[in-house]
Amino acid sequence: MKPEVQSNKIVVISGSGISAESGLPTFRDSGGLWNSFTWQEVSSPEGWKNRPESVLNFYNERRLKASQATPNFAHQALAALESAYEVVILTQNVDDLHERAGSKNVIHLHGELAYAKSTGPDPKRYRINSEPITLGQLGEDGTQLRPDIVWFGEEVQHLATARLHVASAAKVLVIGTSLTVYPAASLVKAARGRSEKILNALDFERVPFGFKLMRGKATDVVPALVQAWLSSK
Repeated sequence: MKPEVQSNKIVVISGSGISAESGLPTFRDSGGLWNSFTWQEVSSPEGWKNRPESVLNFYNERRLKASQATPNFAHQALAALESAYEVVILTQNVDDLHERAGSKNVIHLHGELAYAKSTGPDPKRYRINSEPITLGQLGEDGTQLRPDIVWFGEEVQHLATARLHVASAAKVLVIGTSLTVYPAASLVKAARGRSEKILNALDFERVPFGFKLMRGKATDVVPALVQAWLSSK
């Protein structure tokens, strides 16, 4: 049974494109991370097993760069929406730019760079902010710490909760994602027919059914859209 649509609820699904406008590299575009590394090497359980130090170095660098980035106008505009709406952000990003912009309800589907976790049967999470993880650094259970990131082949976090949020939203805004990484990309299918559905991207080949494409940079499109939504209250 689907939840009822809540007229004052906005759900945002964000991807690496919004962080790219704060200077953080994406994965798949012409300057993306997968042009320098393969996901098998640095973002898979197999890569961790075979070359743990390389994996740690990769994420240590990403963690430091993410901590040095600043939220952009799109992040800030989304935080401003909370003055008039219930806003839930479902992000595929592993940085904390949404939180640092002021958003209060952010669900990370693919983990968070600012956290480490132990590798025992009952993993414990530790907030490390911008600090590196080193080989030999152990959690309280005596197991090696690793990035608290969902690697390829691992289960996406909070997916069922995320679907319920999308299904109960009166407005669904998708920003900066190619919608090619599953199962997170399937979330758009949970949007209700009568909800307002908007996709913001520089370009997009196949817009999901029922979505309106708003072309342009997130830092241009999102603040204008947010202002329109706030003015309509």
